[in-house]
Amino acid sequence: MGLAGRALLRAVIMGPPGSGKGTVSSRIVKHFALKHLSSGDLLRDNMNKGTEIGVLAKTFIDQGKLIPDDVMTRLALHELKNLAQYSWLLDGFPRTVPQAEALDKVYQIDTVIDLNVPFETIKQRLTSRWIHPSSGRVYNIEFNPPRKIGIDDITGEPLIQREDDKPETVTKRLKAYEAQTKLVLEYYRKKGVLETFSGTETNIIWPQVYAFLQTKLPDISQKEAMTP
Repeated sequence: MGLAGRALLRAVIMGPPGSGKGTVSSRIVKHFALKHLSSGDLLRDNMNKGTEIGVLAKTFIDQGKLIPDDVMTRLALHELKNLAQYSWLLDGFPRTVPQAEALDKVYQIDTVIDLNVPFETIKQRLTSRWIHPSSGRVYNIEFNPPRKIGIDDITGEPLIQREDDKPETVTKRLKAYEAQTKLVLEYYRKKGVLETFSGTETNIIWPQVYAFLQTKLPDISQKEAMTP
């Protein structure tokens, strides 16, 4: 194994919905030469193109079922074949232990970045959106609250919350995430590759993630800044 082979990083990022995973991933990609592979994007892409595996996945989604492990694994591994010469960051896969085991048979995962944001913080963040239905105006209790709670500034009509943003829906999603991924985190913890980064906001978590990744990969954004 030459130096080039050894320098490739195989990483996974995990974090509940609302943990800032998307923001952290995009910053990672900006600073480090990593390909970001989101299983959600990959699924949508395959369904839109009507690939064999996309059509198969869609049948499960249409029935409101979870996509089986073997289908998700096939999808991800097929895509990773094209990224063999790059370092990569997997996002949304593996979600279950069988998926993690299947991935392990083909690639050695070096690092699992786990974003640990308190559920209460996430709940506040995800349930703070209120909408004025007829105009589509969106308020956020934390960033741009209405002048009067629950009332649209312009029409004085009541604001509503989308089903997704209701506290009970958010709680359900967070519990489902935890139930599904607890075993995966445990699996990687036992392998000694789990790195947990804790904080209540992305600006607290990001510097920790950045400092950690700098020990593994060169920062390409600085290199660009230095070359004339």
